[in-house]
Amino acid sequence: MNRRDMVFAGLGLAGLGLAEGLRPRRRMILLQGATIEKAMPMDFTGWSSETASNLVGPEMAGKLAKSLYSEMVARTYYSEADGAEVMVLAAYGDTQSDLLQVHRPETCYPAVGFNLELSEPLALPVAAGVTLPVRKVVAAAEGRTENIIYWTRIGEALPQSGEAQRNARLRNSMQGFVADGILFRCSVLGDPKDAFPVLERFVPALLRAIPTPVRKAFIGTDLATRIA
Repeated sequence: MNRRDMVFAGLGLAGLGLAEGLRPRRRMILLQGATIEKAMPMDFTGWSSETASNLVGPEMAGKLAKSLYSEMVARTYYSEADGAEVMVLAAYGDTQSDLLQVHRPETCYPAVGFNLELSEPLALPVAAGVTLPVRKVVAAAEGRTENIIYWTRIGEALPQSGEAQRNARLRNSMQGFVADGILFRCSVLGDPKDAFPVLERFVPALLRAIPTPVRKAFIGTDLATRIA
């Protein structure tokens, strides 16, 4: 082997060693000893629910997307005060990596024929002095306008965009973690002016109704503690 070949061989071995050193070895699981379905109350103050089967979900956008989740919960909640209906989809994955990632509505809805009329970040008040970083989306198809507030959690991060989501996965990987994650989506049909006020009162009420020990699986440890 000549000197040039030895240099390239050394560089290759160094690269392999670096890659092995960066390979995630620890799990970060915020959902411990529970399931998303059991953690989400069927009924809470002012709201009742039933299982839903007609929501736009990852399974509509492709078989691979559906297979990436450990658990999916779909429900419709009804307001006892005014009859408002909120559709909720929670998609949980116990491993979030480059191949296994939450399925954002900006991708999911256009894949099944919707046009995005609005997509912007929002700091949603969920308790006194506490805001949740979410995304506000309006998706429209013929005869149907769906107004959406959703968020994603990857490990302890709450990324508001696809780029931030990729960065969160990278940070976890560089720190040696393979983290779990969730996409939590709430939506109301109809005029956005009427729909978003419903969502803005529903989300905080639902989060407060989730038992404190498992709330971190939905919004991360810090926000879950501050709401409590």
